[in-house]
Amino acid sequence: MEEDDNPREYQRKIVSFKDFGRFKLSERRYDDDSLNIYTARLNDLREDTLRRAKLKWSNPYVEISHLALEGSEKSYILLGVLYKDQQLKPSLLRDLSKELQLEAQPINNYASVDDKLFLEDEMLRIRLVGNHMDIQEVVTGLVCAVLGHELDNGTFWVEDWCFPGYCSKPCTSSRLSMEDGKILLLSGLDLVNNTDELSLDLFSEWVTGMAGSANAQEEEAVIAKIIIAGNTIRSSALTNNHKGYHESKSHDQLKIKEDVMMMRKLDIFLSNILHCCCVMLMPGEYDPTCNHSMPQQPFHPCTLQKSARFKSMYGTTNPWVGDIGGRVVAGSSGGPIMDIMKVAGLSQKSPLEWLERTLIWRHYAPTGPDTLSIHPFFGNDPFVMKEWPDVYFAGNMDKYETKLVTADEGQMVRLICIPKFSETKTAVLVNLRDLSTQPISFGAG
Repeated sequence: MEEDDNPREYQRKIVSFKDFGRFKLSERRYDDDSLNIYTARLNDLREDTLRRAKLKWSNPYVEISHLALEGSEKSYILLGVLYKDQQLKPSLLRDLSKELQLEAQPINNYASVDDKLFLEDEMLRIRLVGNHMDIQEVVTGLVCAVLGHELDNGTFWVEDWCFPGYCSKPCTSSRLSMEDGKILLLSGLDLVNNTDELSLDLFSEWVTGMAGSANAQEEEAVIAKIIIAGNTIRSSALTNNHKGYHESKSHDQLKIKEDVMMMRKLDIFLSNILHCCCVMLMPGEYDPTCNHSMPQQPFHPCTLQKSARFKSMYGTTNPWVGDIGGRVVAGSSGGPIMDIMKVAGLSQKSPLEWLERTLIWRHYAPTGPDTLSIHPFFGNDPFVMKEWPDVYFAGNMDKYETKLVTADEGQMVRLICIPKFSETKTAVLVNLRDLSTQPISFGAG
């Protein structure tokens, strides 16, 4: 048989797209008013949390300030925001030592057996005690209802607790509205430290249809969006032990040059892909962007001059939530999950388990602004989950993990921990129709 001299051309899949714009900053204010955002968080989640608490328990609800007026012989429901008192959390002195270029203390774990837990509302704070709660299973910033009674020493003995629970899925979303198509997730390219050019070349050739069989190319054409979830330039902070001002200044200049070189490399890498596939680029904790407080804003177009010319290039915030092909997709570069793991350092939960917990807590970044730097918001908390995500991811994890979770009302969500590409050479393919996933390896082996 003669070979086909006219190979087939495959059209790239196009799906509907909508950015909910939840995390785009319309104004920038830098007043430190963490109390305001906790109040907004409590107001947003109070009604649903109290409703779940009353379904779970038949006891009366009282405000913390009114607890002293009630008798200690009965159990009551309290509602507020959890505060976890931890001596190992970052402090002003640590921030000052970093500013003066002193050797930083290790901060991989803020937890200790001496941690204390409090519940606070707009008026008062009360300490929580008891054997029925595991203090390492929670973090500061969670809206929570607790059942228990006040002790003679003024503390509150907790018998049980509950959280806001899963969001309801919108009635307008149905399986009929789902579109055929796939999204490809990767994170942690770490161009500064990743010397393996082959894996990036293989990825570029594969996703543009320049490599693989005809069947493989047909499969690749179904990829409608590529989401690069943060830490593209670098995936860790450089340890700076310089004590001299001039040495540190020279070091910073070298770092800036390095960032500029890697941004050019990224620009070329993206422009080779953008002519045939849409790319959503999310900044990460260590990427050179204008702000490192969440929500991080998109890379400025001036830093990616070639790529910015393509209509298929889309810069996202970190975190991001929107609609792709009829599916609500949400996620971050992984910073909120890593911060939760620092705060709850004595817990053995995996990143995937913590990702699932944020669904129950109904919050994308619960530890902000306590230990996670976030932009000051006034009167609202954009990190409160307003919708049920169909795909929910966290980037820059040590390994690939996934789970399909079914909630109370039957709604499902695909949880995904995206592994660092620089270490695993792995991306994750997600089918928008059935939420199935497939890890794709671009390693030399």
